[in-house]
Amino acid sequence: MRNISKLLCFVFFLVVFGCNQKESSKNQETILKGSAIIYVDETLTPIIEDQVAVFESNYDAKIKLVSKSESETVNSLFKQKGSIAILSRDLTSEELKVFKQRNINPKVTPFATDAIAFISNKNTKDSIVELKDVISFMQGKATPSIKGLVFDNLNSSTVRYINEIAGIKSVPEKGVFSFKTNDEVIKYVSENDGIIGVIGVNWLSQPKPSMKKYIDNVNTLRVKDLKGSQSYLPTQNDIAEKKYPLARDLYIINCQGYSGLGMGFASFVGGDIGQRIILKSGLLPIRIPTRNFIITKSQNDEN
Repeated sequence: MRNISKLLCFVFFLVVFGCNQKESSKNQETILKGSAIIYVDETLTPIIEDQVAVFESNYDAKIKLVSKSESETVNSLFKQKGSIAILSRDLTSEELKVFKQRNINPKVTPFATDAIAFISNKNTKDSIVELKDVISFMQGKATPSIKGLVFDNLNSSTVRYINEIAGIKSVPEKGVFSFKTNDEVIKYVSENDGIIGVIGVNWLSQPKPSMKKYIDNVNTLRVKDLKGSQSYLPTQNDIAEKKYPLARDLYIINCQGYSGLGMGFASFVGGDIGQRIILKSGLLPIRIPTRNFIITKSQNDEN
C-alpha cells in the first residue's frame, strides 16, 4: 500500500514539475525577449530576413525563420509546428473556424504591399506581357506570346494567386514548370530564352550577392492590365497608385495566444523602424513613415 502511495506521489510530482517547466518556459519569453520560430512564405523571405536582423540587434531576442511554400506555412499553424506565420494573404473564414475551435484568436497584422513580378531573359525582345495572355495560357489555351511559365513551387502563393486570377484550381499539364525557390526561377530564366518567370518582386530588389550575375541577365516585364491599354512595372510608385495589377498585401499571423515575441515582432514591423525597412526595400509600407525637417535661417538670409 505504501509503495502504491509513493508511486502516486511520484507521478503527481512529475506532472506538476512538467507543467511548471512549461509555464516557466513561456514566462521566459516576453514581447521583446526570448526565442521563437516564425514560418514565412518563401516569396517574402528577403524582407523578413531584414526585419529579423534589425529586431534581434535591438532586443534580447532570437528568431528562427523557416522559409516554406504558402501551403506548408499555413499547415505549420494547423499542425501546431509553429504559432507565428507570415503570408501574402489573410486567413479565410474556414481557417479561422479551426482556430476558434481551439480557443485561439489569431492576431492578424497587415504590414506591407508587395507584388508578383514577371521576368524574362535579356535576349527576349518583348518588354511587355499582357495579363489576358497569362490567363489564357494558364487556362491551357494556345498563346503565341508565351512559350512557358516558371514558378518557384506548385504550392506557393504565386501559383495560388495566378490560379485565382485565371479562375482555375490546378495548373495546366503543359507549359508550366516549377522549382523549389525563387532563386532557382531567376537562374533558369537568365539562362533560357523565351521563358517567363513568376516570382515575388522582393527577390529582385534585394538579391543575394551570389545571384547578382543572374539578376543582371533578366528583365522585369511591364504588365498590361485587363481593362486599360497602359502597362506598368511592379515599382513602389505604381503599387502605391494601385496601377500595377498584381499587387498583394502581406500579413503577420500570430496564434501564440499570449504576449510573446509574435506580438513584439508584429508591433516592430508595423512600427516606424519596421516600416522604414519596408520603404527602403522597394515594397510599399502599410503606413508611410514620417520625415521631420528642421528649417534653419542662414546668415546669408535677409532680415
